[in-house]
Amino acid sequence: MAKPEAAPDVPGRTSVPRAHRFRGSLGRFATGVAIVTFDGVTKRHGITVNSFTSVSMEPPLVLVSIARTSTAHDELAGRPFTVNILGAEQRQLAMHFAGRPGPEPLWVESATAPRLPNVLAWFECKPWAAYDGGDHTLYIGEVVDFNYRNGDALAFANSAFTTIPESQLGMEDLL
Repeated sequence: MAKPEAAPDVPGRTSVPRAHRFRGSLGRFATGVAIVTFDGVTKRHGITVNSFTSVSMEPPLVLVSIARTSTAHDELAGRPFTVNILGAEQRQLAMHFAGRPGPEPLWVESATAPRLPNVLAWFECKPWAAYDGGDHTLYIGEVVDFNYRNGDALAFANSAFTTIPESQLGMEDLL
């Protein structure tokens, strides 16, 4: 087994804590930004996430990873939810649901779970499974409805928001 690389030298520090290096290493992987929305027991919730991925085409399944420390974490279990993929112009929505509230967002009602208007893409899901993921829970949803629009995507890399131009998105024309 290969020995892990030593932490890079940081001026003024003798060493960088392992957890800090781990988080920094993960941050080098650019992700999209999404908001998971659902109706909880007490109120409607939204949680900003960047841990979202497809799982299966048949049946259509997606996965979101939710921190156990999230105030809405416990209310999501067993509930239908929508994954809202944000466009580049929706940074304020991401911040609103990440704990820096701004103006109350508008909602789109649906038969499955509430969603946000004008997002880049959305996936309405019914619960499929939930798995222990350490300090997170991995929620898998079966997609029952979805859609997308054209536009640039909001992305997150190196602890900062960035934009992925629409010209770099999608492969629909290849299919």
